[in-house]
Amino acid sequence: MSEVRVPTSVRLRREAWAFAIGSLFFMVGAVPFYAEAVGSVADGLTFFVGSLFFTAGGFIQLSLSGRRPPRRTTAAPDLFDWWAAAVQFLGTLFFNVSTAEALITAINSETRVSSGWRPDAYGSILFLVSSVLAVMATTGRDRLWDPHARTWRCTWLGMAGSVLFGLSAIGAYVIPTTDTLVSLFWANVGTFLGAACFLAAALLSRREAASARPVRAQPLSA
Repeated sequence: MSEVRVPTSVRLRREAWAFAIGSLFFMVGAVPFYAEAVGSVADGLTFFVGSLFFTAGGFIQLSLSGRRPPRRTTAAPDLFDWWAAAVQFLGTLFFNVSTAEALITAINSETRVSSGWRPDAYGSILFLVSSVLAVMATTGRDRLWDPHARTWRCTWLGMAGSVLFGLSAIGAYVIPTTDTLVSLFWANVGTFLGAACFLAAALLSRREAASARPVRAQPLSA
């Protein structure tokens, strides 16, 4: 088979840009000064728009991962890669729902800044599971459908971001007896730092995708 340029490199860069833009929106939305300045509605809209970019990036990644759902004969790295993308995409959908609910609540009532959107438990758990699967896929990146699809720096940054989102979700839990958050500090800082990790991973993956050299085309997994 003749030497060809990887046709997915452009889409990998688009995936990276979508995650980068989405992460930037989440970082801005998590800054208390921004929320106080623009109000709860604009802050909620910031998170909602960011979640749409996350979903766009997740969809592109899922469409590329192994290029079709895995079969019994699919190599282990491709199997982990596909499931990492699938679980992550599902997590972004949970963030779509939760950010939309937070935005609707802000529109319909006067809400406190601290009651705005924070990473929900379901989406955060799915992101964490996805990150574990991504690390497992990276252990065999030389056998992936595209060796440039996963790198150690990006997968571990994604893991750190998922853990921080999880801490934010815990911090944002409302204690029923007191009607207060477990930790407003971690609710805000976890979201900001988690999004910063995702932003760094997206920018690194974009640079590596852009510098990817032509490789020999791989047959579709059976």
